Amino acid sequence: MVRRCLLLLVFALLAAACTAPSAMAARACESANATPASAAKRTMVRATLCVLNHRREARGLRRLKLNRRLSRAARRHARDMARRNYFSHDTLGGGTFVDRIRRAGYLRDANRWSVGENLAWGTQYRSAPRSVAQMWMQSPGHRANILNPSFREIGIGLSYDAPVRGTSAVAATYATTFGSKN
Repeated sequence: MVRRCLLLLVFALLAAACTAPSAMAARACESANATPASAAKRTMVRATLCVLNHRREARGLRRLKLNRRLSRAARRHARDMARRNYFSHDTLGGGTFVDRIRRAGYLRDANRWSVGENLAWGTQYRSAPRSVAQMWMQSPGHRANILNPSFREIGIGLSYDAPVRGTSAVAATYATTFGSKN
């Protein structure tokens, strides 16, 4: 009887230990369904980072760390696309995401580096971090960036507007820049 109770206690503790990380992840990503109508940009950025890291951790990959220089490049591009009504990895002037990342100072003093970029935009519930991450995961190129084991850092830029004219719904334009350097 004592042995059976002890075994039940061990199983209960193991079950609690196994569910604790997912419960913690759920709390950390509690704003993942937030939209521009209901949350501040900082909240949306943190929720996006949380959701992307959750996807990486589920596959045994390291968490991405938010980098201020990559974030500066991403923010500027998200705002530019929304203000000037285009949606592209290249700016209207022809600049690439590598140009933007370099201009933000991320590649300064780097001997070797690797960078990538994901873009998205959506209205209403499709502008929520969880929804945007799901769209990226369904696209082979975007998924490859998110799950690239060499990437260590990320910048997340967000503009509360659509990159196209005529959208009356609340929208968000995302630019995420990924990087690693030595």
